[in-house]
Amino acid sequence: MSSAAALRPEPESAATVPRPLVSGDRLLAAACTVLLLAPLAFGAVEPWSIFALEACAILLLIGWGVWQWTSCELQVFPNPLYAPMLAFAGLALAQWLTGLTAYRHQTYSQLLLYAAYGMLAFVVTQTLRRSSQLRPLAWVICSYGAVVAAFALLQGLAPNGKLYWTWTAEQGGLIYGPYVNHNHYAGLMEMLTPFPLVLAASRFTRRTRQLAAAAIGALMAGTIFLSGSRGGMLAFVVEVALLAVWVRPNQRNWRQTAILGAFLVVVIGLLVWIGGNEMTRRLASIHSETRQELSGGTRLTIARDSLHMWKRRPLLGWGLGTFPDVYPQFRSFYTSFFVNQAHNDYAQLLTETGLAGFAIALWFLVLVFRRALAKLENWTETANGVLTLAALVGCVGILVHSWLDFNLQIPANAALFYVLCAISAGEPLQESQRRRRTRRHSLIIEPNPEPTERN
Repeated sequence: MSSAAALRPEPESAATVPRPLVSGDRLLAAACTVLLLAPLAFGAVEPWSIFALEACAILLLIGWGVWQWTSCELQVFPNPLYAPMLAFAGLALAQWLTGLTAYRHQTYSQLLLYAAYGMLAFVVTQTLRRSSQLRPLAWVICSYGAVVAAFALLQGLAPNGKLYWTWTAEQGGLIYGPYVNHNHYAGLMEMLTPFPLVLAASRFTRRTRQLAAAAIGALMAGTIFLSGSRGGMLAFVVEVALLAVWVRPNQRNWRQTAILGAFLVVVIGLLVWIGGNEMTRRLASIHSETRQELSGGTRLTIARDSLHMWKRRPLLGWGLGTFPDVYPQFRSFYTSFFVNQAHNDYAQLLTETGLAGFAIALWFLVLVFRRALAKLENWTETANGVLTLAALVGCVGILVHSWLDFNLQIPANAALFYVLCAISAGEPLQESQRRRRTRRHSLIIEPNPEPTERN
């Protein structure tokens, strides 16, 4: 009888459900891989790397569609940034279709690139849904940042003027890490460094791992200074000030904060010491460089010329991506170099998309900050708070640096920025019941209960 039962086929109701071809976790891992590999391809500024970034974004979106189809349901989680992103895409598309752009091919190319940014942000926000995904994601980011920073430090100690000691930069530049321009390396670290620093300051991380996170954060922050990027130094100082505002009122263990702060100071001091005279020279030049710019330096002159460009087409601009093609008509100084960017992302946005595009960008940023700040209550206790604060501080850093450089014109940095913005403004991650019970218990119990009188 037992053998007959063993040979009896299972009923249809108990049949195993076929597994989907792709899953949310795999899509999230693939999207993060694309975002972290793009900086290693010289910031994805070469035609082949731009094509690879766009192709990967399309494949990820197709993978998300396959996942939805195999799940037999279409589930799209809302994000407030989708509206301004679609509005900006509509503006660029209108420039291209109506011929309002000064160079249709450039606008078309930039439109494809921004579509890739949007697809990456969409896939990440649709697949990053559970708090259990944060811990591995955070440590992947920390490990990646540590490896890239260590490589940049080693390359800075033994440079030969080539990327990866192999590829020669065609137009030269101040090489640091995988970037031709040291400012763009600093921009990458500005977005990544807040993750280990926030992990080190939160209760979401175990005490032993807090020291490891602090060490990684110190290494990454130290390379910002060693890169010699003055804009990066300023942006990181702003990030530290912002973190101090959030860490101080939420941290109950002041001794731990003091130890962490001293540790960071010592490690960063050692890295600055490794920089030697070059580091000292770059820091000393900040004052003289600032005076030179205010009295009519190159960056300020380009910004003034950009305003003259904007006045000619104030509403819709000259067309997305057309700044390097139109600017020679308005350049007010002589140079043998080709000015390919405005060295100010805000001025370039204004000239290329006019007041319409600038207003959409402001709408985008207002939504980011308003939604992110609403999730930062008790941030040290929750995965949502840790992820949101790290992403938001990284966005602030790159926004500060954008006043002095063009990080958002570098595809690898821009893609990471828009993904961090989407994460900051997204819906809170779903916490497990065990995690919610633990957090509720920790909030109910007082940390230092007053002693009761004995009977």
